[in-house]
Amino acid sequence: MLATLVIGLREGLEATLIVGIIAAFLRRNRVPLAPMWFGVGVAVLLSVGVGFGLQLVEQALPQAQQEGMEAVIGIVAVVFVTGMIIWMRTHARTLSTELEASATEALGRGTAWALAGMAFLAVLKEGFETAVFLLATFQASSDTGLAALGAVIGIAGAVVIGYGIYTGGVRLNLSKFFTGTGVFLVFVAAGLVLTVLRRAHEAGWIVIGQQRTVDLSWLAPNGSVQGALITGVLGIPPDPRVIEVLGWLLYVVPVLALSLWPRSWRPATARVPAVRTAVAATLAVAAVALAIAVPGGGVHVPGTVTTTGDQTRVSAEVHGDTAILRSTGNGRQTRVDFPASSHRTVTRAGVTADRWRSRTDPTTDGEPASLTLDDLVGLFGRIPVGISPSTNPGPFEAKWAVSETTTLWSVAGGVLDATSSQRSVLTLSGGGLPSARTTTIDRSVFAVPATRVQATATAVAADRTRSAELALWKAWLPIALAAAALAQLALALRDRRRPAAPASHDPAPVPSRGPPAGNPTRSSAHAVR
Repeated sequence: MLATLVIGLREGLEATLIVGIIAAFLRRNRVPLAPMWFGVGVAVLLSVGVGFGLQLVEQALPQAQQEGMEAVIGIVAVVFVTGMIIWMRTHARTLSTELEASATEALGRGTAWALAGMAFLAVLKEGFETAVFLLATFQASSDTGLAALGAVIGIAGAVVIGYGIYTGGVRLNLSKFFTGTGVFLVFVAAGLVLTVLRRAHEAGWIVIGQQRTVDLSWLAPNGSVQGALITGVLGIPPDPRVIEVLGWLLYVVPVLALSLWPRSWRPATARVPAVRTAVAATLAVAAVALAIAVPGGGVHVPGTVTTTGDQTRVSAEVHGDTAILRSTGNGRQTRVDFPASSHRTVTRAGVTADRWRSRTDPTTDGEPASLTLDDLVGLFGRIPVGISPSTNPGPFEAKWAVSETTTLWSVAGGVLDATSSQRSVLTLSGGGLPSARTTTIDRSVFAVPATRVQATATAVAADRTRSAELALWKAWLPIALAAAALAQLALALRDRRRPAAPASHDPAPVPSRGPPAGNPTRSSAHAVR
């Protein structure tokens, strides 16, 4: 509730200040106010419609897509509130002068509807930002009802204060007000950054940096005042993850510095390009240092493994989508070439692996053409069902169709698993059988032991998890730092090309009191104490 109250109060006061400045200007110039109020009303209705429309669209989506849309809304809200904080930091003292200059230009066109359009656009901007920011805060809040009540109270308070400033009944140090609420909103927006990262993970967009850092349940227990402040207002969960803590710090530190940096400490205009270049160089060095210093992942999966069965060892050679499997044992060597058409990406023992499979055509080579009862017992371990030694004494005529299936599973270019099995289709006739009988014999030629397969899969899975964790520090964070460095460098180049501005005096102040009642011709601009 506190967060939405401050959002509504600050954003509402910004809008009422803009409307008040325009209204005071119109009164001084004896221009009707009706077109301006029409523009303000339309902007407010559109802003409310945007908020409800986004909420309806989100509720119509499946769960995972709802999480993704909440993340997108949160990102937009963070961008809006950050831009608003920085803009008010740099334009608060000249707000009245800039608006009156724009109003004078609009009035010079000879119609009050130009001023109505100006009020419409100004209020629409503030209203749209407020709608998106409040919607993101509602989504992160545990009690939507209280959050909505806080927003209503904040907006109502802003209207009352704004009207008091306009009529001259309220004196408010707007500079300190916007600075104080700006600092508070920095932490609220940082909480939204945490929420965005959590929603993006739940939507399946972010899978790195999900290790827990600290347990804050003792600091913010459910139902406590601390919990309402830390979790409900500041958006800090009791179990922050690594990427969430990193995102919070990367947002709070620079934005808070921009909000609180004293004006007297700001560099001269001529030195700004050099300062930006130094910042860009520092960020670039940090990015390169992280990319080099953070170790990379990687696990060695052997290409040759011991197997069970007729063949005691297999070795694989993987070349992109093709592979070669060689097997040796019992004086026999075989080679299977897997073409790209036999390649698939599958899950084996819990890890993603490349799989190739080859099946030979049925053949009869090397198999006996005649079998006795003893031969059948040797093949099947018993006399097959349907054959009686007394009535079917044999020998039997045997027809064979033998095929062999070889499968290779590979990860990181090594052997995760490999199997080869034979299927023999045997047809018996004669030997007293009234009709031919067909049976199937399956046997394993070789296979990698299950314990070794599981051990390799466990090592690969652990390495992939570690690699994903390190990617946050070795790849993604350096990319973010490099992007920030490029942005600072671009701004430095822009500042170097910009012509030097003439020395300026103190800017015009923000209005804090309006004209006394009954004196519509007096200016509403007064110095901010």
